[in-house]
Amino acid sequence: MWQSSPPGSIYDYIRVASFSIGPDGLIEQWSSRAAGLFGMSSTEAVGRDPVEAFMPAELRSDGHRRVGEILDGKEWTGLVPFRMPGEGGAHGLAEVYVMPSLTGRGERAALCIVVDVRALRRIETDLAASQAIFGQSPFGFVLFGTDFAVVRANQRFATVFGGAADDHRGRTVEDYLPRAEADRLSATLKRVLETGESVTDLQLVGPAPGGTQRRHWSMNLYRVHSGAGRPVGVAGLATDVTRRHIAAREAASARRNLALLNEASARIGNSLDLETTARELLDVAVPGFCDLAAVDLYQGLLTGEEAAPGSWAPAHRESAGGSAELRRVAHASAVADALPTAVAGSGPPGPDDLPPALGSVHRFPFGSACAMALRSGRVEDVPGDEMGFVQSTLAVPMVAHDTVVGLVQFSRTKGSEPFGERDRGLATELAARAAVCIDNARLYRREHERALILQRSLLPPGDPEAAGLDIACRYLPGNTATEVGGDWFDVIELPGHRTARVVGDVMGRGLRAAVAMGELRTAVRTLALLDLEPAEVLSALDEVARGLGSPSGGERSEGLGGSGGAQWPSRAAQKSREADLSEVYLATCVYAVYDPVTRRCTFANAGHLPPAVVEPGRPARLIEVPPGMPLGVGGEPFEEVEVELSENALLTLYTDGLVESRDQPLDEGLAALRAVLTGPQMELEDACDHVLSTLDTQHGEDDIALLMARIQGLPAEAVGDWTLPREPRSVGRARELARGQLLAWDLDDLVDTTELLVSELVTNALRYGEGEIRLRLLRDRTLVCEVWDAGLVQPRRRRARDTDEGGRGLQLVGLLSAAWGSRRTPRGKTVWFELALPDGAPAAELSVEQLLSMY
Repeated sequence: MWQSSPPGSIYDYIRVASFSIGPDGLIEQWSSRAAGLFGMSSTEAVGRDPVEAFMPAELRSDGHRRVGEILDGKEWTGLVPFRMPGEGGAHGLAEVYVMPSLTGRGERAALCIVVDVRALRRIETDLAASQAIFGQSPFGFVLFGTDFAVVRANQRFATVFGGAADDHRGRTVEDYLPRAEADRLSATLKRVLETGESVTDLQLVGPAPGGTQRRHWSMNLYRVHSGAGRPVGVAGLATDVTRRHIAAREAASARRNLALLNEASARIGNSLDLETTARELLDVAVPGFCDLAAVDLYQGLLTGEEAAPGSWAPAHRESAGGSAELRRVAHASAVADALPTAVAGSGPPGPDDLPPALGSVHRFPFGSACAMALRSGRVEDVPGDEMGFVQSTLAVPMVAHDTVVGLVQFSRTKGSEPFGERDRGLATELAARAAVCIDNARLYRREHERALILQRSLLPPGDPEAAGLDIACRYLPGNTATEVGGDWFDVIELPGHRTARVVGDVMGRGLRAAVAMGELRTAVRTLALLDLEPAEVLSALDEVARGLGSPSGGERSEGLGGSGGAQWPSRAAQKSREADLSEVYLATCVYAVYDPVTRRCTFANAGHLPPAVVEPGRPARLIEVPPGMPLGVGGEPFEEVEVELSENALLTLYTDGLVESRDQPLDEGLAALRAVLTGPQMELEDACDHVLSTLDTQHGEDDIALLMARIQGLPAEAVGDWTLPREPRSVGRARELARGQLLAWDLDDLVDTTELLVSELVTNALRYGEGEIRLRLLRDRTLVCEVWDAGLVQPRRRRARDTDEGGRGLQLVGLLSAAWGSRRTPRGKTVWFELALPDGAPAAELSVEQLLSMY
């Protein structure tokens, strides 16, 4: 078999057969296709009557009539039922085309063309189905030939790309898509045609012909074959997925925005520092939200300027010259060759409109978009830089609690998607979250600075000085969050060149602990100046501590009614008392008084860690002072311990933050402290630094107070000490001893004054005191004179009457001395006065008013 037409011809599907009828009405010729259609070979068919052979019996008479008419020269076309041999007597239906013909002898015959109606019906059904799918489909169908030109397109495809369906025949992909997308589709068509591998969901982007809107299509491609299996082209199913793409993009944008907000919640506000919070905002925004960003905060906010609520709002602070002063506190860029931030203004930037440098103070022009955003509190669009790379900028005011604290600018460069309405909402939310954190940081910093001022004002300024002692001190806050605490130390000068040293620790942190510390420190100073014994100081301080935090001043007994009967506390009073008890402050404290003449130190301890001492050539040790109960507990007396310290000994007082932490038990910390203190002697300041650098002081769990002192003692030549009998001539003897000692010390300028005042004090001791009289002169930074006796009556300064011959001695002492006073001793009292050492300038003379005040 050979053929010149390609396989897959229509005749291959409709099964056309032929045979001829001779003049006698019998089959004369029988084709092979007829044999296949009727199931009868030519041997069986030739010479037979076709009516008798194939037609049913009930139709044969009509069949013979038709054959006769055909042989008479008539054409006939019709449907003829026939029996199908070999198929169990089944009937078929054939469409027969009968054409009269002539034999070589001029006899009439007929040529019959037969088509199986079943094959025709199948073809019609297939065509109808194909037309329904291709023509009525809501999707765009297109068939490309082997030359990749459009062979056929349905109406849906034509609706998208314009014109009628037939208008697209012969077009190529270049007629529909931009060059880059057309090349990509052509390469895909070629690959599908060559390999037969289908392609699904090929994404194509471009405007529809004659339009400018950016469209998105999804295309499925597969190779099409003829009935004989020969590739005849590539079919494509195209779907416009622009809406789906927009929805997916919006969903992705929503997810991105939600992720950004979640990230902002986690990352913004971890610090209470204003600049750090601004940088945290930009770390979230760049590059996840924009390409460039900058934050400007009001200068007054950064400098701690006090302002009423809402007064940061620019409406109260703008002037005709522009916005209030702002400082550029942060900027960020995701573009390598970009400026630090976008140019902010109301129009295209000029050559001098460079962005503010980081840390610089600037103003936005009054008419600029940024200034308008600050005034209105609303987001403003900043025009893009036509000459540069910035496409669009959002100027977003940072609003917290109806207060504008600054401005953040978000910029996107050319090539990025411009900001949309959803982006404006996200930018506002990001700025608002950062603004709240910044405002909280501002409020915290303000209160924190106040607390620090309070606490630092209660600590000794600089390095304290004391007679017979070299002193060095350190105070370390636990960390920036707990910088305000209850640790304190103090150095208090006492009469007789003695020195009180105190270290304490209020349990707790924060402003309330600092306030309690301040009250206790003030109380310690007041009690120390009364020259009480250390145990008495702590007992009185315990009463003060028990009253801290109580609005009633620490009263613990119920009052009596005005009629003298018992008054039951009201419910409000009961609640107040419960609140008072819940605010009781506890504190530990060690109080030590050092006498440089005897080099003896008296300690009293209220639940504090023991002092440490290092004597030359010996290891450090802890002084065993009965700890007692913490201040505020009450009920237990405090004990004293007196220790004599050797020359150059190192005495250390400290708080528990130095030796205790979660990772280090107290015993180990105390052992480490003793090990650090034991070692070669060094300068006192160096010793403080050595202790802090060697021990673990960076745990940040508690404050640390460290007070160290090197024992020097007053040299023997700086002390004059005499005992005088109780007789009148001791007054003259006291003057002689004082004069001789002052001349030996080269204090000639103080001789007259000292003689006069010594005479007054010794005379009072003879007149009002008891027992022997002791005179002592001490020379250090000042001159101190002390007169001791066994009497318990304390001297009292009074104004003498005009007629009195005496009673003016203490007034004279008060006028001529720098300070004077009296204190109790274990065996009586001591009256003292202090004179400043001469500095070469003439001594000031008493005025007339001062002299007359004694009369």
